[in-house]
Amino acid sequence: MKNLVVLTGAGISAESGLRTFRDMGGLWEQYDVMEVCSPQGWDRNPELVLDFYNMRRKQLLDAKPNNAHYGLADLQRFFNVHIITQNVDNLHEMAGSKDVLHLHGELMKVRSTGDESLIYDLNPANYETHMGDSCEKGFQLRPHIVFFGEAVPAIEDAIPICEKADIFVVIGTSMNVYPAAGLIHYAPKDIPLFLMDPDPAGLLYKTEVIKSKAAAGIDILKQKLMQHV
Repeated sequence: MKNLVVLTGAGISAESGLRTFRDMGGLWEQYDVMEVCSPQGWDRNPELVLDFYNMRRKQLLDAKPNNAHYGLADLQRFFNVHIITQNVDNLHEMAGSKDVLHLHGELMKVRSTGDESLIYDLNPANYETHMGDSCEKGFQLRPHIVFFGEAVPAIEDAIPICEKADIFVVIGTSMNVYPAAGLIHYAPKDIPLFLMDPDPAGLLYKTEVIKSKAAAGIDILKQKLMQHV
């Protein structure tokens, strides 16, 4: 089967009711993003940061995958689907996608502040983290999220995936967030490229555009992809 690489962003989860700070003029539920998603914010007030992500997890627990998430999972019957997502939610996994790489971390995970290799899964029954919660080495736990200003280590895993793509699809992202936006440049130049966006901006290479939101456009995309099976 051909390798189908799909880069997803906030737009695909927005239709499940999850919003980002960009939708709110730099605010997440009235919080300045630099206070709750930066190393400086963590250093100043880690309790605020922990409380904020507890709130975000609670919102996530009420969210469900939409037709776009399920549609991508269904494509696994016909392609080797590799999803590279800028989203920190787990809606792709909930819909059944098996190969998902999270560039910016995962909301339902926490990690040690003293040993970044110590990463722990949270569950719906125990999703909150508080000051004093520590790893087995005694270090405070923090959200497993890439804060603004921090490196994006998963980008190194994403590059070889893109290099082996037979088809590349972009859904729900403005392609303005780097380094994620640069991944398309690693895809072979002669492969089919698709962009799903209700209001597309600049186009890259010979891109076929589907002017639609993700949940509605996924069925159009699937029809087009079937021509490349």
